[in-house]
Amino acid sequence: MTLTLPDGTTVRPGKVLCIGRNYAAHVREMGGSDLPEAPVVFLKPTSALVSSGGAVVIPAMSDNVPHEVEVVVVIGRGGKHIAEADALDYVAAYALGLDMTARDIQATAKAKKAPWSVAKGFDTFAPLGPLTPASAIADPQALDLALSINGEARQAGTTAHMIFSVAQIVAYCSRVFTLEPGDLIYTGTPEGVGQVHPGDMLEATATGLQPLHVAVEAEAV
Repeated sequence: MTLTLPDGTTVRPGKVLCIGRNYAAHVREMGGSDLPEAPVVFLKPTSALVSSGGAVVIPAMSDNVPHEVEVVVVIGRGGKHIAEADALDYVAAYALGLDMTARDIQATAKAKKAPWSVAKGFDTFAPLGPLTPASAIADPQALDLALSINGEARQAGTTAHMIFSVAQIVAYCSRVFTLEPGDLIYTGTPEGVGQVHPGDMLEATATGLQPLHVAVEAEAV
């Protein structure tokens, strides 16, 4: 996948960084009680990306794939050890995204204290909507986001409830990774996650952002 940034630059995402456990209500619905003291970061391969209008493919090796609607940060200029006060200057655009997970595979990996990259990294497990210039978003911490399946509301939340703000996330990630133009950061999901099934139609919406639409299909085997 290639992206066209608001300045007209075409880039290929190099990293897909994802933040887990970034809404307290979601932490609780997943059975947790302790909130993270620092952003919980994991990665997806760029092959997991799929554009709006495409389809999430449920792999044959999983029977439980839930949806997680998220606001995605698109990095516009590279940096390392970015100060929190300057972090939003490195954001070129925002978009809606979905973090899909093979929850059964993840649970097995967690039980074995093994990495769970496979559960997060299947092809099509990171849908990404159209980009909206960062200049059009006055405050990334004041966005209402929602997800519906077949027209039925499933998730609703606000970025005001993030445990770690966009600026905090960008600054933290830059301490670990050199951020590069086109890098994507999925910023976490509010409560209400649930399983999807072949034939479902998902629509994600958010304040000021273009909607994301994806279908759900079963893997052809």
